[in-house]
Formats: sequence, structure tokens, C-alpha cells
Amino acid sequence: MRRFLLIIFLFLPSVGHAFPNPNDRVIDYTLQVSFNIQASKIDGIATIPIKKGEEINLDKGRLNLLYVTLNKEKIDFSRHAETIRIQPSSAGMVEIGFEGTFKSPEQAATTGVIERRGIFLTGAWYPKPAQMCHYHLTATLPQGYEAVSEAETIDKTRKDNKTIFAFHFSHPLDSITLVATDRYKKVEDRFKGVELFAYFFPEDAHLIPTYMEHTKYYLKLYETLINTFPYKRFSIVENFLPTGYSMPTYTLLGQEVLRLPFIPETSLGHEILHQWLGNLVYIDDSKGNWAEGLTAFLSDHLYAQEKGRGFEYRKGVLIDYQSYVNAKNDFPLRDFKERTDHASEAIGYGKALMVFQMLKRMVGENRFYESVRYFVNEMRFRKASWGDIQRAFEKYYPKDLTQFFNEWTKGKGLAEIFLEEAEVKPSGLRFEVTFTLSQKGKVYALDFPVALYSYRGKVENLFHLDKEKSTFKMLIDDIPERLVIDEDYDLARRLSTSEFPPVVERLIGDQSPIIVLPDSGGEVYDEIVHAFQERGARVSEPDHLNFKDLQKSSMVILGANNPIAVRLYGRVASPGGFSVLMKENPWNSRKVAGIFDARSKEEVNEAFRKIFHYGKYSLLSFDHGMNTHKKMDETSRGMKEELLKPPVVVEISTLKTLAEVMERVAGKKIVYVGENHNQFSHHVMELEIIKELHRSGKRLAIGMEMFQRPFQKVLDEYMEGKIDEREFLKGTQYFKRWGFDYNLYRPILLFARSEKIPVVALNQRQEIVDKVFRGGLDSLSEDEKALIPSRMDFSDEAYRKRLEKVFREHEDLGAENFNFFYQAQVLWDETMSESIDEFLKAHPSDHMVVLAGNGHLAYGSGIPKRTARRNGYAHAIILNDADLEKDIADYVLFPKTIPGVTSPKLMVLLKQRGGKVEIAGFPSGSNSEKAGMKVGDMILSIDHTPIRDIDDVKIDLLSRNKGKSVKVRILRKGFFGSQEIDFEVVLQ
Repeated sequence: MRRFLLIIFLFLPSVGHAFPNPNDRVIDYTLQVSFNIQASKIDGIATIPIKKGEEINLDKGRLNLLYVTLNKEKIDFSRHAETIRIQPSSAGMVEIGFEGTFKSPEQAATTGVIERRGIFLTGAWYPKPAQMCHYHLTATLPQGYEAVSEAETIDKTRKDNKTIFAFHFSHPLDSITLVATDRYKKVEDRFKGVELFAYFFPEDAHLIPTYMEHTKYYLKLYETLINTFPYKRFSIVENFLPTGYSMPTYTLLGQEVLRLPFIPETSLGHEILHQWLGNLVYIDDSKGNWAEGLTAFLSDHLYAQEKGRGFEYRKGVLIDYQSYVNAKNDFPLRDFKERTDHASEAIGYGKALMVFQMLKRMVGENRFYESVRYFVNEMRFRKASWGDIQRAFEKYYPKDLTQFFNEWTKGKGLAEIFLEEAEVKPSGLRFEVTFTLSQKGKVYALDFPVALYSYRGKVENLFHLDKEKSTFKMLIDDIPERLVIDEDYDLARRLSTSEFPPVVERLIGDQSPIIVLPDSGGEVYDEIVHAFQERGARVSEPDHLNFKDLQKSSMVILGANNPIAVRLYGRVASPGGFSVLMKENPWNSRKVAGIFDARSKEEVNEAFRKIFHYGKYSLLSFDHGMNTHKKMDETSRGMKEELLKPPVVVEISTLKTLAEVMERVAGKKIVYVGENHNQFSHHVMELEIIKELHRSGKRLAIGMEMFQRPFQKVLDEYMEGKIDEREFLKGTQYFKRWGFDYNLYRPILLFARSEKIPVVALNQRQEIVDKVFRGGLDSLSEDEKALIPSRMDFSDEAYRKRLEKVFREHEDLGAENFNFFYQAQVLWDETMSESIDEFLKAHPSDHMVVLAGNGHLAYGSGIPKRTARRNGYAHAIILNDADLEKDIADYVLFPKTIPGVTSPKLMVLLKQRGGKVEIAGFPSGSNSEKAGMKVGDMILSIDHTPIRDIDDVKIDLLSRNKGKSVKVRILRKGFFGSQEIDFEVVLQ
């Protein structure tokens, strides 16, 4: 029984086997073969005793049958048919003479080869019956050769410079194999009553002690878990071909495989376990191959479990499944026969493994192993199915398992569970947590584990879910901080978005990604383009892709400087000669982007094909084809819901004064200071920080969110004293574009002007931000796109989630969808970051204080990390009156409330119309309304100062005081014409 070796570096097709009906007779089959190595030729004679009327079908493969006789009488047969049918009219002995040539085809590892390096024969290398047989193989080989086949004993005799090998195996088999070479170094050992052999090439003989030691460990392990090793002999055989097979009594490992350092600790045990599962208990392929899943569960998975990493292994299995299996290629476990591609492997190995994990948790560990032992003992040398496994488990578990096995072996897919909501409320001296789970699609019966965490530890429970939606409750003594569903991955379920990392296999498994060509040098990536086109990908130039294209597709992005890469992720580093960086698609969490970068076509050709063996990683780099770095992104463990944040405790003795904070940030290139725009005390703190840094003698600039980039020239002229304040406010359109009382910022700007400190307008033009807010980046014209940063990073998932929370809580924001809102916010942040970067690069000796809203600075997400991406300058973040949370800032100030001077108000609502300022309404209690002014009046002047626009009103009021009277002249239209009227109004 051959079974494919689970090795990440090899992707060979496994060999299929057709088992006969259990009522078929097991026939005796005597096979004598000899070889002409130089000619790659085999000659043989097969003899089969046959009963009268019995039919035997023989697969002759590529063989040439020389004759077929019954009792020495020739039988006619078709030489061109692939299958020879023999149905004699009388009993007797069938003899078949045959020859065949097995040269070195590309598929030698699966079809067989005879060459100078050695012999490897599998499949129809002899006339192969469909029935099971007791094989009696004799092979004549040149002297010096060693040969291995399925055998518990091997007899060797020498004759005429030849060695004759006789292989004896007393149990029925569906087929046999033969391996031979004159290069083997043979070493013998023992484990209890089992003879152990190693057949290694001389250059690898130093590995024999390690393999023997691990073989004994695995035999001991599985004799404990299952039962005594079923054969008298076991061999580890090295092959010159890249194989990984397990046959009764031996495993055949290719040289490259054998040399991998992890094989003795992982895959060797997997192949040894197949001696019981698949090679002792046969597989009824017509009812599903259960052996690969159970073997993987009790080998590779078990070894990880023993090291405390079982949950990681199972999560990896679920990542594989979710990456490769889709509605088009999914099928039930009972239809799995052998691995043919990634999807079939994810089902037949991975899903089956998870089924056994759930079964083990359901019945308990002791019953699980009792059931496995019973199953193996009862089905020795017989075909077994999932139904036989069910019956074995029901012998020890007192419940009917029909529903479980029907759900998981007859149906497609995995469970899809959603944690919809969770609430916390006090319950006496404890806390009650209520949460709701729902299932999408097929509804499974699931026992799901829940962990409820507090600062003292966790409380665990097991709940049953068998409906589309159910609500559950848990109690905990301490403040519950988070709720986690299935954190150890005990359920065969689809991963939530937060658990599913962007890895290479997600891109490989995608059905129709977009290949995004670079602006230039595309020929470097020809092999990548060709490979993904074969998998159904389409090719596009970067400027042909719009938001909807990016939103619905995974992407193969060629070149770290590809416009789409920098548009979505900002600066992308290339860590090697050839690299792959996987990112989540920021517009669709179900899709990914792979950014491929190479310094030459040769680097691509040497490394690209290897990425298919590194599917579980998020970052790969190669140097001349050698892997130099690999990394998987960390994601959430289990389905997680944050409940109550733990209280933040501040040690009073560590509190700092502003002066101490300034000492610590003085050396930073950039100091970010956050504000709530309408809090006067925050602006006082900003000015104090600016003054302190200025006193230290540093060349300083002030970057301000409150001004937009097109008006930088006006700012410069005001700071240089070339224009007055009125011209400055009119020229920057301050009141139209910012709107907060100018007195909040006036002291800062006056200080900067008096000290000749440059002020940098950081913000994007409001019309562009508004347009993106309403219609996304794709709504911008080409001229508008030229005004926005070329590099923008949309990949900060934590920032995205915080903004989405704000968006959902404020339905009045007016954006068509959250994606447009998010694009506008990132555009805002990236523009301010780019403005900072451009100024500091143009003035390398300057430092900068950046004034912006707390939301643009908290956690570094808005501006600071984006600027660090551009230039790497050291920075500090100081926020005013922010929540005390981990990593929110370097320092948080809590200034006392300070009453600020604000401009008095006319208490009128104004609008611009026809070149005049019109009264549109009055707030409650307006002195202007009491004085007799009306809606529709046009304001002409205030104390004889002409008013032409709304800015004139606000600028005029800057120099006035509350409680003082002003003369307001208005123009009022009447039935008999218009008239000018003066009113005395007390400012409020």
C-alpha cells in the first residue's frame, strides 16, 4: 500500500489503488524477473493458478506481452489492449511471458524507471491483476545489487555472477513494488522482535543512526497507542528519485527528502504509522480514504500536540482548507480517494484530521484509542471504510454516532460560525456575560469551547450549538476582559477574518486574481505572469484598475514600486533578490495581495516555483534561489470579542511635569501634539511646548492641520510680515476651510510670526477630500489625482476598525459607504504626512512640532507611522485629555480648564448670496433679532467697515469685545423698493 509522504517541499501525484470486492478470491501470483540495466529493460514470467470459469483481468501498462499460456497451451490475446482479460474454460496454470522498457521519463517517480542509478518499479511493471494476490517475487540482479520489496523475509542466492532475491510476504496485497541499486550501504538493527534495515547511499550513511533511533521511538509509540508492529521486518530505503512512499514493511524516501533535517522527527513517523493504517488495514476507496486523515492526526499533528503546538497545527490545517477549497472544488470526505491537488489534500488530510479531533474530544482520549485499537485489530488485511470506523467507536461510546459521521463525511464544507454580540452586566457579586452565536449555511451540531478571560485568569465552558442562532450565558467572578470561542481550534470551522492571515496559499488558491504589471521592466516577471495565467488570472496595467476591480479581487502585484502597491500600502521594502510580501486586501478582507519583487529575471526563475512549497508564510525572501527569510503574520487566536477593558492604573510617584516631558522629547525630530480643536487649554499647552523647544535653540517649524497646502504662500507672507492678519485670514480662507474660532490659534501664530518660525500648511485641499468622501479616490480627475500623495497605506487594520466604529456610530456623516470614508481619512493623513516629510527633507536641520486632532495621532496610526514610513525620523506623540490606553501615545497631558478669549458674536446665521452677506436665521436669544433685524437682510457694514463676505464679519469681530455695541447697516428689500437701515446691536 503506497501512501504519499506529507512533505512541504514535494508535490508528487500519489498512486491510486483499486481494491477488489471483499468476496473476490485472493490468488497466488508467482513472478520471476531479470534485468538488462543498460537497456533499461525487464524480462519476466508470471504464473497464476486459475479455476474453471474464473475471470482474471490484467493491467499490462507499458509492457509487451510475449505470450500467454494455460497449461502450456497458448491463449490468444490482444497485444494492443491496456487490459488483458483471461477467462479459460478449464482450470490450470496461466503463464505470461513479458518484457518492458522503463527509461527515465518525467514521471519516473510514479511510473517506474530502470537506469544506471538504480531500479524503481511501481504500478503495472508486471501484468497486474485487479484482484488481491499472495505475491511470490523472485528478482535476478547483477552481483553487488541490493533489492527491496514488500517482504517479511528476503532470501539471497548467487549464481553466475548474479544475485537472486526471493521475497516472502504471507499476506494479501493489491500490488507490489521493487527497488534496487548497487550503491546501497545496508545496516541492520532490531526492535524487540522486528528486524530493522537501512538501505542508504554511502554519502548519506551518516544519517542511519538518527533514522534508526527515531524508527525505534515510533515503533514503541505506536505499539503503545495501537498494537504490536504487524510485520517481522521494517526497512528505511533511500531512493535516487524524489519519492515519499510507504509500502508494507518499508518506506521509500528520496535522497533530497532524506536529507531534510526535520524528516526523522515528523514525516518518518507518518510513514511508519501507515504500516498500520493503510498497509495493515486497507482502504475501501469506493467509500472514502480515511487513512490519510487518521494518519496525519496521529503523527504530524500528534507530534505538534506533544510540543504544546497542537492548536497551531490545527489552525494551519484550517488556513489550508480555507485557502484552497471553494464551492467549485469541494467534495465530501467519502469521495476522497487520493491527493491530486491542494484542495483534495486540504479535504482528505486536513478536514479528516479535524473530524478525528472533534471525535476524540467527544468520546474522550481513552475511548478514542480503545476504538482505534479495536478498529485496527478487527480489520487486519481487510478493506475498511468510514462506516467501519463509526462501528468501532460505537463499541466503546454509548451513543449513536450516525449524525456525527453523516454530517462530517457525507456533506461538503466546514461549519461557519459568527459571534454576533456579547454583553456584560453585574449579577450579584459576579458578572454575567451573554453572547449570541449563529451559523451560516448548513447547520451543524457542535460542542464549542468558550474561554472567558479576566485579569486573574480564565473560566472555560463547553456549549452545544445545533441551531441557526442561539444565545448563551457565562458567569465569572472578576471583570471580564474578553470572550474567546474555540481558541485551540478544536472545531472544523471556517476562520473569522481576524484569525485568517494573509499567506501565499491564499493567493495560490484564489480562482481569478488580477496580475498587476509594473510600469516598466515587466519582462523580469514573465514566469510569474505565465504561472498565474495558467491558474485563471487576468493581466492588467495599474492605471486600468479602479476601486471596484481592487475591491473584488486578489492581486499579484509585480514590483515593490508598482503604483498599485504604493497606492494601497505606501512604501514596500524588498528584503532580498526575490521576495513575496502578502497583504490583506484593504478593501476586501476575503482577498489578498501578493507583492512580488525581484532584482533580475534570473532571481525569479531560481526562486519563484519554490513559493508553492511555502504556502503558509506571509513573507518570503530568496537569494539566488535559497530561502533566506520566511515569516507568517500573527493573527487572533480564536474568535475573540473584547468586553471590558482592564482599568489603567497610574503610579502617582511617576507623574511628570511638562518641563520633564520636554526634556525627554527635546531630541526628537518631530513632536506631535494632539488636541480637541475647541479646547482652549489644549492650545495653551501647544504654545508652551513650542516655546520650550524654541528656547532650546533648535531650528523649529510648526506644522498645522488647520491650513491647506494651496495656501502655503499666504502663510509664508504673513510669517515674514509682508501682509497683515486680515489679508492672511482672507488669503488662507481660514473661516471657510477650518471654522473653529481663530482666537484658539491666534497666540500660536502670533508667536511664530514674532520669532520668524515657519508654519507649514499640512492639510489637503478640502474640495478633494470631500469628493473622495462622497465617491472614493476613483471619482477624482487626473488633475486632482496629481495633487494627492502617490504612496498611501490602507493596511492598518486596527486604525480601520477604530474609524469604522466612529462611522457606524455617526450615521449623519453622509458618506455613501465606509470605504469612501476610510479613503478620505487616509488621504487626509497621508497628505499631512507627506507635507511634513517634504518640508523636513527640504530643511534637514529643522525640527517640527505638528499640531493636529488627537484622532490623527493616537496610536501613531494617522500621521506619525506614515511619516516614519517615509523618512524614519525619531518622533514623540503628546496628546491632550486622551484616554489612558496602552500605546495610545508617549505622553498624555491633562491641563486644567482655562477660559479663553473668543470672538463675540452677532448671533446671526449667515449665507453668501449674490456677492452680499445675507441673514439666514437667528439663534435663540439673539440680540440682533431683538434689535429688529430680519431674515433676508443683507449686512452692508459694521461700524462703517464694509462687509463683502462672511469672512469680513468674522475678521471684524476678532478685535471687538462681548457686551459692546456696534452699528450694523443692513439693506432690506420692501414692497416699494430697498432701503438701508442702521441697528445698534450688543455683541454676545
